[in-house]
Amino acid sequence: MKTLRLLILLFVLSTLSCKEKTQKASETFESASYKRFRQGKIRYEKFNEFNTQFKFVKLEGFEFDKGIERYYPSSVIKVDDLYYMWYSKPKVNSEVVGPNDATDTTRAFHWDLCEVWYATSTDGYKWEEQGVAIKRGSKSMYYHRSVFNPDILMANGKYYLVFQAAESVKDARWSKLFKTSGDFSPNVLGMAVADSPSGPWKVFNEPVLKPGPENAWDGEVLHEPTFFVKGGKYYLYYKSQGRLPWTPNITKGEFNKAHADISIATGVATADNPEGPYIKSKYNPVLMGGHGSMFWPYRNGVCATLPEGPERNSILFSEDGINFYPVIQGLSIPWGGGVFRSGNYTDVDLQPGQGITWGVGHKVYPYYHFVRFDCDLSLEHGDDANKSYDVVKDYMNGEGYEYDSSLDEKK
Repeated sequence: MKTLRLLILLFVLSTLSCKEKTQKASETFESASYKRFRQGKIRYEKFNEFNTQFKFVKLEGFEFDKGIERYYPSSVIKVDDLYYMWYSKPKVNSEVVGPNDATDTTRAFHWDLCEVWYATSTDGYKWEEQGVAIKRGSKSMYYHRSVFNPDILMANGKYYLVFQAAESVKDARWSKLFKTSGDFSPNVLGMAVADSPSGPWKVFNEPVLKPGPENAWDGEVLHEPTFFVKGGKYYLYYKSQGRLPWTPNITKGEFNKAHADISIATGVATADNPEGPYIKSKYNPVLMGGHGSMFWPYRNGVCATLPEGPERNSILFSEDGINFYPVIQGLSIPWGGGVFRSGNYTDVDLQPGQGITWGVGHKVYPYYHFVRFDCDLSLEHGDDANKSYDVVKDYMNGEGYEYDSSLDEKK
């Protein structure tokens, strides 16, 4: 009996020892970087459909003259044989003196006393300024003081311009960073509609979107609107800055400690009709960061750039328009840009977004001026990159591999 027990004990110990050796043999060691690569679903550049280099060239037709500034161009659209874009243009030769000294003829900020202008082009390089699209409103109108930072939407045979609007210089707040820094608070989003991209434009009597409650993350300002269409809904993205107790240009009121670490973020509001009403998403903010971002339709979703924020210098993608994930980082992305929408504003659930190959942004130094950027973020480019990556995945997941000479890297 003792012998039998001894044999059983030896067998158990032997089994445990073999299992331990097997576990050690199969144990893997992963560095933090390697683990992020495997778990983060990121790819090397040549397999990444969002890999591109932005190239910049100054536009013709907007030669700088003393006292003339232009910035924050809209998305670019093509109607018949002409490209159109809209942008902010302040009163000519109006000095920027800061919010504490601004008058009816001097500007608090660079974007003060603005109107929305537009220009056309036959090739996207040489532009011809056509004139004012949206004038400042009469006294007591929500867009009396300044109309600026527009974007364009084509829908139902009509054209819609959405823009930032400020009513009074009394709403200008000083940030104390330097004399001319600060913002309008409140700052709302207005809209105008026309039957032609050349106008005339009918401005809505009321804003289409206003800041939230005073303790909300977007309780002060709404900036930089842009459109996206999916599932029969119109998505209106906008940037805002949180109510931070250490930001001195905000109005008096309650602060929200839950948002104390959000310096700047992006939200979205949706509507069933391009004219609204627009309802803010309960998931706002949907992007951490903003300021000069761009949005464009791609495949069945939407892409966004972030020049500022914890994921700055990146492109992010969202299939549902709400949940964004970074797909590539470390790019020299355009600032305050508007993309050329080759498919204009087709619903991506009905036709895949075609991506982008160029657009217009602005540069600040040595003065505000427009630049064209070129890139390769087209659907065709993405399909080619994914085709190469599919071969790699098939090889990793399969038992064999058949060489395909068509996938040779271009020299």
